Amino acid sequence: MSPAPRIGDEQRRARLGTRHLLAPARRAASVEAVADALVALHATDAATVYLSACARLAEPSAGAVDRALYEDVTLVKLLSMRRTLFAVTTEVAPCVGSSTAREIARRERATLLKTLRENAEGGAPWDERRLAATERAVLEALAARGEATTAELARDVPALKETLLTSPGKPYESRQSVGSRVVRLLASDGHVRRSRPRGSWTSSLYPWAPAPVLPERPLREARAELVRRWLASFGPSTEGDLKWWTGWTLRDTRAALADVGAVDVRLGAGPGVALPGDLEDAGPAGDWAALLPGLDPTAMGWRERDWYLAPEHVPFLFDRAGNVGPTVWWNGRVVGGWAQRANGEIVWRLLQDAGREAGAAIAAEAERLSSWIGDTRVTPRFRTPLERELVR
Repeated sequence: MSPAPRIGDEQRRARLGTRHLLAPARRAASVEAVADALVALHATDAATVYLSACARLAEPSAGAVDRALYEDVTLVKLLSMRRTLFAVTTEVAPCVGSSTAREIARRERATLLKTLRENAEGGAPWDERRLAATERAVLEALAARGEATTAELARDVPALKETLLTSPGKPYESRQSVGSRVVRLLASDGHVRRSRPRGSWTSSLYPWAPAPVLPERPLREARAELVRRWLASFGPSTEGDLKWWTGWTLRDTRAALADVGAVDVRLGAGPGVALPGDLEDAGPAGDWAALLPGLDPTAMGWRERDWYLAPEHVPFLFDRAGNVGPTVWWNGRVVGGWAQRANGEIVWRLLQDAGREAGAAIAAEAERLSSWIGDTRVTPRFRTPLERELVR
């Protein structure tokens, strides 16, 4: 048997410039093309979708992202991989929904029912029947209004005004509204979607709108399709990286890899997997620099990151929960971090010597970023040590 082909770290870094649309010549014409190139855009932080998309658009525009999310609705947000909110195109949404989001929604429902039974305050006891009736009432109220915030819906559905005691007896004990949890559950089930936020594109104050039901795909077929897309964008990679990115069990991960006919390869750090026929060198992407936001899909695409991120940089660029902050890239490596100060200035710091050409290219990217952001101010939802230091 011939040995598995070797894909070196340099080849993997070259693929980032081309497949992740980061090299200037590879930038996309549409937000949908960006999302599909990365499978999904992180959406936990409202600003990330905009910053990630515009970093890869030939003509960056917050308005283009607005149109995709809220006018054309060609991009939808799903609580999916790793119980994280992602934005995906309507073409990819059925695959993500059936492979991952539907199971997460089932778990969310079980968790909420348990919490309602044990910790709800100030109302009638909660069970499956009362929760279902409340959900129906919310959907009816939302259909009548067209779109509404959770607070507005609570005026029509009084049960939403009740409260939940979370973490009772703990130092971090707090109270939440039943409404916030019920409406999020409806979103997890795909019945409602986030509409245009009240405020700028960095705001997380969303009204809700009715959502069309996603078509169902057979589970095995959907998982295989998600793996095929991920390997085409992020491969060659490791089995462990895929398991981490999806949040699946090892058994389910291996089954999906087998269904796409994944082949064994040798990576710089050990065994890996790739799509059959996807072993050729990516070809030259040319020199490129990028300023990517916190939680960007490229920075968060793998669990094992040494091939593009030096371990000594991690304490500066990640928070304690493992969320990456804004990063500076040069030719497939993370070389520093950036931030936006209160006066709007984009500032950055290199954590390693990247050379004179890198400095000029990074400065040009900072200017490009500043030009389309304009007067908007962006503060990452998850602050990291270097980002905090840069804004002082």
